[in-house]
Amino acid sequence: MTVPHAIILGILQGLTEFLPVSSSGHLVIAQHYLTGFNQPGILFDVMFHMGTLFAVLIYYKKDIFLILKSIFDGFHVRRGYKDKDCDIYRSQRRFALLIVVGTLPTIAVGFLFRDHVGILFDSVKFTASMLIVTGILLAFADRIKVKKRDVKALTLKDSLLIGFVQGLSITPGISRSGSTIATGLFRGIDGEEAARFSFLLSIPAILGATALEIPEILHIKAGDILACTIGTFTAMITGILAIRFFIRILKQQKLRYFAYYCWGLGSMVILLNFLS
Repeated sequence: MTVPHAIILGILQGLTEFLPVSSSGHLVIAQHYLTGFNQPGILFDVMFHMGTLFAVLIYYKKDIFLILKSIFDGFHVRRGYKDKDCDIYRSQRRFALLIVVGTLPTIAVGFLFRDHVGILFDSVKFTASMLIVTGILLAFADRIKVKKRDVKALTLKDSLLIGFVQGLSITPGISRSGSTIATGLFRGIDGEEAARFSFLLSIPAILGATALEIPEILHIKAGDILACTIGTFTAMITGILAIRFFIRILKQQKLRYFAYYCWGLGSMVILLNFLS
């Protein structure tokens, strides 16, 4: 892979991983219609996902710090922390527990359906259909007008359901961020809080996928180091910008714009597939 290809794929990964338009769906469509385009090998795929992982870690660094501190600082009461600080730590530990609980159904669904889903990546028509489904989810979520709950009101049931939906998003065309955040909105969770939980919930999933491919990273060829590094950095920077932009859209309650995009792209691909 050349450096220009790595930059293009890094931008594509950074944008579509966090914007609710399905990164896997875009790769399937690009591979089908763009002459000479091939999905990156396992090594590059892992590195690009590491770039988006770094984006989450950087954007939510304060939240992650508080969560880790609340877990490892088990003697904060004895050290003279104020009651307010203790409440913050309890809240963060509970949030960490919810992330762990939400990760469990993701792992279960991933292992159960991983082999069956692989064949779907060869079907551009199916992928386009799932993009339309993603658009429907976003459109309905955008119309939710119920009173929103903050993260303190997030329940184990919420966490399990969102984690289950995250597992289903291995299907090409189903956006991980779009489906999980839409599920949070359907459950009455505030949009920004739903996004925060969704993006932090992605950390264990990306770490797990990366851990499985460590042997590939260790066998990186000297000629691929530059392209991998630049692609990873590009995905990270683009990912941070995408998160900021998406949070702004959520605050303005304009998810329907992404729904229009998914419907348009999905419909165009189905039409082209029908005419070809």
